[in-house]
Amino acid sequence: MHTLTRHILGQLTAATLSVTLALTCAIWLMQSLRLLDYIVNRGLQATTFLYFVALLLPSFLSIVLPIAAFCATLFVYYKLTADRELIVMRSAGFSQSDLARPAIILAAVITAVGYLISVYLLPVSHREFRDLKYQLSNEYSAAILQEGVFNTLTDGITIFVRERSLNGALKGILAHDNRDLDNPVTMMAETGTLQRSDEGPHIVLQNGNRQVVDIKNGRLQMLYFDKYSFNLSQFETASKGRDLSRREQTIIQLLNPDPRLPARTQRTHIAEAHQRMAYPLYTIAFVLVALASLLSGEFSRRGQVKRVVAAILCVALLQITLLTLNDYAKASLSVIPAMYATPLSAIAVALIFVLRDSRRKAVSPPGEQAMAGA
Repeated sequence: MHTLTRHILGQLTAATLSVTLALTCAIWLMQSLRLLDYIVNRGLQATTFLYFVALLLPSFLSIVLPIAAFCATLFVYYKLTADRELIVMRSAGFSQSDLARPAIILAAVITAVGYLISVYLLPVSHREFRDLKYQLSNEYSAAILQEGVFNTLTDGITIFVRERSLNGALKGILAHDNRDLDNPVTMMAETGTLQRSDEGPHIVLQNGNRQVVDIKNGRLQMLYFDKYSFNLSQFETASKGRDLSRREQTIIQLLNPDPRLPARTQRTHIAEAHQRMAYPLYTIAFVLVALASLLSGEFSRRGQVKRVVAAILCVALLQITLLTLNDYAKASLSVIPAMYATPLSAIAVALIFVLRDSRRKAVSPPGEQAMAGA
């Protein structure tokens, strides 16, 4: 590898890592704030929390990396242009392809990383994240019961406790279980205790009643009890056949959806698979757009800002097109070829501008030309 290529590639790599770190930390922080409940109210260890939020990284990186590569390319080549380094390099005999090679190498590496994330890391991390989330909800849900407030432990379970002692004893308990919408259950008890077993956390209620309302006829059924165990667990292990969400499935699974699913859901799965395969190509497209804006045409110090703005607008247009095609693909799979044609067309057009053999000359501002004539 030529020394010049290594020099520019080093700058591009440093800039890409800086932008990636900044954007990832910003997104990661916003997402982490939503998960702080597990530390504040559920007593989750910091190491487990860090692992929990680390599982979100692949989904962040798949979005951030192409944008970071574009920003880094735009910044480095703009700086090289402003410092007249590109003019010196061309005077030394370096061609357009020589100048563009470092950015193209960077784009190729990031594209490969993008495919690694899309094909393998993304579904694996989402699956582990969802399993861990359910497990934490299962293990720590009973630990957040607060006195005098309605505690929503999981979807469909709300518990009110009048008093809670340090040894875990509860007094004045009202529990509402709405997980079965057709048969909601309300329980009241004088006392209770928190216990854990292999089946998950549960509350042993004492001296109370269990009320069930039949939604169809509005009839109330009431059962008085001396002792009743109320299960709080919502976690389903993989051995019980938990259904995988769309993001947890591999590309092969998405391309072959369950035929029992509704037609729109099947199209959504297939569109998700093609979106994962097409999006890494946008890294190359974004980088080449940045190169085309700064390496093609005549040099003018006053015209560089316009080229940067034009490059940003082109990338924004590509991003909007991507999102639009993803939405349309859920309604009709006929637009899937356009999901690949868009980045490939952008790559081809930008590559023509980057590599075309044009003699460039520096265009000085009018003031400098007048001074030169004098």
